Amino acid sequence: MSQHARKLHTLTLRGSACVLGGRTWIMGVLNVTPDSFSDGGRFASTDDAVREGLAQFEAGADVVDVGGESTRPGAAVVDPDQEIRRVVPVIEGLRVRGASFLSVDTTKAAVARAALDAGADLVNDVSGFRYDAAMAPLVAQRGVPAVLMHLRGDFQAMHRQPAYADVAREVAAELAQRVAEAERAGVAPSQLVLDPGLGFAKDASHTLEAIRRLPELAALGRPILAGPSRKSFIGRVLDLPAGERVFGTAAAVAACVLGGAHIVRVHDVGPMAQVARVCDAILSSGPEAARASA
Repeated sequence: MSQHARKLHTLTLRGSACVLGGRTWIMGVLNVTPDSFSDGGRFASTDDAVREGLAQFEAGADVVDVGGESTRPGAAVVDPDQEIRRVVPVIEGLRVRGASFLSVDTTKAAVARAALDAGADLVNDVSGFRYDAAMAPLVAQRGVPAVLMHLRGDFQAMHRQPAYADVAREVAAELAQRVAEAERAGVAPSQLVLDPGLGFAKDASHTLEAIRRLPELAALGRPILAGPSRKSFIGRVLDLPAGERVFGTAAAVAACVLGGAHIVRVHDVGPMAQVARVCDAILSSGPEAARASA
């Protein structure tokens, strides 16, 4: 793969231009939920969650993604008020302590609005603005970046016999449609990041193929976020539970970065930041170039 495999893109964050593509950005996962598939209940208190968020920044995260509702199959639906009570104090606590960029992981406009008011800088919507008609207008009004993820169905139905004739082509086409609909709602296309939705409405074979063909998403002209961390497709390959998938995650992260991902969303920030830096060096043809872009 050549050093020009990953195109440069610019997002506006906190009023400043941030260039993606010179090096891989790390998005740390901070779930303040009792039932997330890998780390549910670990950060139940605001103080614990804030400490974890700060630790992720110290370990190399560029963004910390705060989520208050699990998207795992069978997870309980969380009403917006409860989700707000979970995420807003954490975002406020991190922001007051000088944290870097913060993301809110939600499909609900009311939660996104409260999080942005509390200091979040971008919105990560796994539904691609499909679940809440007010989300795209909110993002347009605030002018913040947003991640649009590929997902079919709702959280309960997405894993019921997912079917694709050509997973990479269909994911790309459906993400292009989400971008077009976001633009019609007034969202600046330059503020959109695209996520193929690894493990969402996809079985292990679909997800592995989506990673292998990740470079095809570059044709959509937007930066790519990939989130393979600890997911079930790794468990299927290695026959390991979520907490023991760090090496499998490292392999998947490397494949995503070498395939053109601008951002990787991970639980194990420190180790995956190292993986990304080595991949950046490979893409840049040497460690000096990688250090210069860090």
